[in-house]
Amino acid sequence: MNIQIIVGSVREGRTAIKVAAWIQSQINSYEFSTVQTEIVDLKAWDLPFFAGANPPMTGIYDQPKQQEWAAQIAKGDAFIFISPEYNHGYSPALKNALDYLGKEWNAKPAAYVSYGGSNGSRSIDQIRQVATQLGLVDTNAVVEIRDIFARNRAETFEGNEFDDKALKAAFDKLVQYVSA
Repeated sequence: MNIQIIVGSVREGRTAIKVAAWIQSQINSYEFSTVQTEIVDLKAWDLPFFAGANPPMTGIYDQPKQQEWAAQIAKGDAFIFISPEYNHGYSPALKNALDYLGKEWNAKPAAYVSYGGSNGSRSIDQIRQVATQLGLVDTNAVVEIRDIFARNRAETFEGNEFDDKALKAAFDKLVQYVSA
């Protein structure tokens, strides 16, 4: 099983990349021999705003970057989306990445990790609405990281006992849905 950890922030000094490294480390510590994780960094992908001639839901991808993105996402069996909360919503870079494709998201389980105002809950609410429309399976797996501004002063992010417990529950749900 390939779980893709999608880093939904592209800002300089972003927390999301630190959170992604923590998630990957935690999942690797669970010692599931059939699980592989991959960090998919939207900053590295540098997807331009979608401007293709065909709606992505048609599956007709007329842009080379869109074709590459489709091949990347098709490799994933499940996804963990990380997004900060911006103005009661989620990252525009993540919205664009979701909107780039259609069928590659369909019927694959998703979990959500967020932080910021309201601990990221409003961000997660919005991502889930879009993800459901795209056909992602909502596993109800959510990690809302509290007090991120006070906890994000180090070079790495370390989850506390509540974060660790929520991530393990989210991981278990992803495995359950993929295995079903």
